[in-house]
Amino acid sequence: MKGVGTLLIQLLRFVFYMAVHMLLVSRLALFDLGWCFFYLGFLLFLPIGTPIVLQLVLGFGTGLLMDIFYDTGGVHAAAAVLLCYLRPWVLRLLTPRDGYETQDSVNVHQMGGQWFVVYMALLIGLHHTAFFLLELGSFQAFGLTLVKVVASTLFTGLTLLIIQLIFFPTKRRNR
Repeated sequence: MKGVGTLLIQLLRFVFYMAVHMLLVSRLALFDLGWCFFYLGFLLFLPIGTPIVLQLVLGFGTGLLMDIFYDTGGVHAAAAVLLCYLRPWVLRLLTPRDGYETQDSVNVHQMGGQWFVVYMALLIGLHHTAFFLLELGSFQAFGLTLVKVVASTLFTGLTLLIIQLIFFPTKRRNR
């Protein structure tokens, strides 16, 4: 029964991130240089013990839905799969001395602010770099692309940090 509850929570989180992105955030732009990829919150905040194959499938499905919504021909899917592929590596790189509990999700309150900022900056920055380079299709306007990557990484990271601070629990639950 515990697995059904976890699955339901993850499904509700998926619907939340996708709906907010499609209905509200997709219209926001920061001086035509930065965009908020709010839907990445679903992938970034999955439970730490989520199997890599499931992460890759979720990344592809999430990215594919964004590609359909934006008519971007696979750019979101490719960048989201890359994010999901790199996530376990980044988690291993940032593993605290005590380790993780597999049922825990990434949470700023549990992991600490510095850990959280590094985690977000690495994964969102890599996602955005892949996304904007794939979207551009070349290195012609690399300076402008770099500005878009930085602006979008800051915009997305700050937005997801605010969501974490408001909606995620502050204390680890005893199970």
